[in-house]
Amino acid sequence: MALSKNAKVAFIGTGIMGAPIAEHLISAGYDVTVYNRTPEKVQRLVSLGAHAAESVTDAVKDADVVFTMVGYPTDVEDVYLTTDGLIRVAKKGAYLIDLTTSSSQLARDIHDAAEIEGKHAFDCPVTGGQKGAQDGTLTLIIGATENDIEPVRALLETFSSKIFCMGGAGKGQTAKLCNQVSLASCMIGYADAMALAEQGGLDVEQMLEVVASGMGSSRALKELAPKSLEGDFQPGFLAEHFRKDIALALAQSEDLEITLPGAETAFTLYDMLCQIGGARKGTQAISLLYADEATSTAAGLDWSLLEDQEDEGEHECCCGHDHEDGNHECECHGHGHHHDHEGHEHGHDEHCCH
Repeated sequence: MALSKNAKVAFIGTGIMGAPIAEHLISAGYDVTVYNRTPEKVQRLVSLGAHAAESVTDAVKDADVVFTMVGYPTDVEDVYLTTDGLIRVAKKGAYLIDLTTSSSQLARDIHDAAEIEGKHAFDCPVTGGQKGAQDGTLTLIIGATENDIEPVRALLETFSSKIFCMGGAGKGQTAKLCNQVSLASCMIGYADAMALAEQGGLDVEQMLEVVASGMGSSRALKELAPKSLEGDFQPGFLAEHFRKDIALALAQSEDLEITLPGAETAFTLYDMLCQIGGARKGTQAISLLYADEATSTAAGLDWSLLEDQEDEGEHECCCGHDHEDGNHECECHGHGHHHDHEGHEHGHDEHCCH
């Protein structure tokens, strides 16, 4: 039975993606309470009619439906599974819907814990980027059945154009990681093509038009390559979050004892991008790894940061955990994915060496 329009909704995490999703729920007439660790990020939503909460507990105490859109699996774990997390503080019968791209095992753990407490939780990662969130045309990839989501389908439809139910807890996360693995190769493909075209003396814009008309095309090439060409690296999706998603896919591939060479290459490149100052840029900033030093420096990257981290034995882990003593091994929810990063030297006129 579908929840009524009088249902109270809480939304935790109002960043690049979360804020426009919450805005669609407000526009649809739902009573929405919002919370973000940075209070300034909820001000626009409050001006549109949302209520601001001072804590997660305050936000969800009366909510019939709770949406979460946070950054990393560690954030999801904190929001749901700590002593004052959603599993404990949300009311009985509440629907807890995680829109974050996270770990499939963590999604199963949350689902099982919620059921014990008389609540309903499912993973619902999204794809479509910031533009899809703003336009209300996201694709939802849900770790549940059609029957499971029926009570909240109307809410989900306020910010989506397609909904896929993958059948069980955690399967939404696995399907989303499949999307990210495919996208990763598309991103490298168009960046490679742009570098080859430039060094081969072609008009890069014309080359992109040619490729976009054939089998070499991809949505990434059509929508993001022009941004790379224009030098527009503003995030529709953060590079550091894409690196996190690829790392999650590699961790799951290790669990399944398979190899994903394309994803491994993508992780190496995005990890490098994040280490030299590109973590908060859009995923299209991967093309800067192929640029000369003057261009990359003008865009805010600093190759010396990579050398400094190698000298100090430091590495920023993409799983959201803190690792001491230079230990790069991620024990993300029992996955134990180990990342090796080889040093790359770049001269003043050199391009990225895979």
